[in-house]
Amino acid sequence: SHKPKCIKTVLTVTTMRFVQTLELKDNPSLIEAYKAQHSRQQMWPEIIEGIRQVGIEEMELYICGNQLVMIVDAPDDFDWDAAMAHLATLPRQQEWETWNSQFQQCSPTDTSNQKWHMMKRFFHLYK
Repeated sequence: SHKPKCIKTVLTVTTMRFVQTLELKDNPSLIEAYKAQHSRQQMWPEIIEGIRQVGIEEMELYICGNQLVMIVDAPDDFDWDAAMAHLATLPRQQEWETWNSQFQQCSPTDTSNQKWHMMKRFFHLYK
């Protein structure tokens, strides 16, 4: 009998990782409301669509007290500034930024780039 050969293909895709931080207002009830707004049930679908549309592959938020850390993975040719400028023009994005400013230590008119502060990696486990 003849068995077909199984060919295994490995696709390697390189990505860029962006890490940013932002402080929320130090108010436990506001922090809980902010977290709830980012839940699967309450997250605005237009915002998720816009994030994907500008090329972001994955986004995670972490919290400790009132300090947020956002991790964004994108293709290695991703242009952060161009993507954020485009994202700002998409449906409901400005409404989302303004609504979220009630929880954040920023002005309601601040852009995403004005609120979030890009972090620089200074250590990793070297191979």
